[in-house]
Amino acid sequence: MKAVRIHETGGPEVLRFEDVPVPVPSGGQALVRIQASGVNFIDIYHRIGLYTVPFPYTLGLEAAGVVEAVAPDVTVVRPGDRVVYTGPPGAYAEYAVVPAERLVRLPDSVDPRVAAAVFLQGMTAHYLALSTYPLRPDDTCLVHAAAGGVGLLLCQVARRSGARVIGTVSTAAKAELAREAGAHDVIIYTEQDFESETKRLTGGAGVQVVYDSVGKTTFDKGLNVLARRGMMVLFGQSSGPVPPFDLQVLNRKGSLFVTRPTLFHYIATRSELEARAAELLGWVADGVLKVRIDREYPLADAVRAHEDLGSRRTVGKVVLLP
Repeated sequence: MKAVRIHETGGPEVLRFEDVPVPVPSGGQALVRIQASGVNFIDIYHRIGLYTVPFPYTLGLEAAGVVEAVAPDVTVVRPGDRVVYTGPPGAYAEYAVVPAERLVRLPDSVDPRVAAAVFLQGMTAHYLALSTYPLRPDDTCLVHAAAGGVGLLLCQVARRSGARVIGTVSTAAKAELAREAGAHDVIIYTEQDFESETKRLTGGAGVQVVYDSVGKTTFDKGLNVLARRGMMVLFGQSSGPVPPFDLQVLNRKGSLFVTRPTLFHYIATRSELEARAAELLGWVADGVLKVRIDREYPLADAVRAHEDLGSRRTVGKVVLLP
């Protein structure tokens, strides 16, 4: 089978499209024939070495496909089941062995490309808005990168929660997409200072929560726009990691909270995975949650997919098709 692997860290050029043996499922595992793989910023973090991985390493933490075989002790899925998953590595491939407990059956009406496009980012939006800081109708939230893959979904989920949504984007075209996704107000940060504009939009009161996937370039100003006892939810670092800072700053700025969550701690148990996935995929199946696939590439073009995602040329999701 074909797979995209790295043998060292570096730029997109270190991605290798290689022949590797088809894996065989062992205890608790299922073999999935992959129909679509999601491309995410965490894949770039693995490629550049921000998060350490063993070599050779097959990239990709999200895919949808069909169960081809299962180990004898597996009962939660069976051959022929249409499934989606996120977490176990190896999704940039034609086949992957996955712990069966991590697989979720797809509703009949959900296309595997859509499932691979929404699962990781959609459940991220779900836990951020409903669990990390559960939004209430009287809340205002600030969503950075509001026209990105997570951002477009997060705007929709936040709007469904009844909160006022302020988004930041880099262009007027992206601003329109953020508004279509549910943002009440959109700040084009290349033209306006998002700190002063957020304060203006909130009458100086600030927001209850900032959802920040950008990191280094937005973190400090993000703290400045939080209301008293507000929460900074730092769930990514596309501009680089946030430098160490004095925790006393949180006191001075209003007894603020800071958290650095990850999806995999919010779907750690089978019951939580199933509950979160059922609500998300139900929204998709019912057409309540709109999924934007920006670009699809053959698996062999993973280099181009990483170049486009890393350069912020994409609006929505990037998907690889084996």
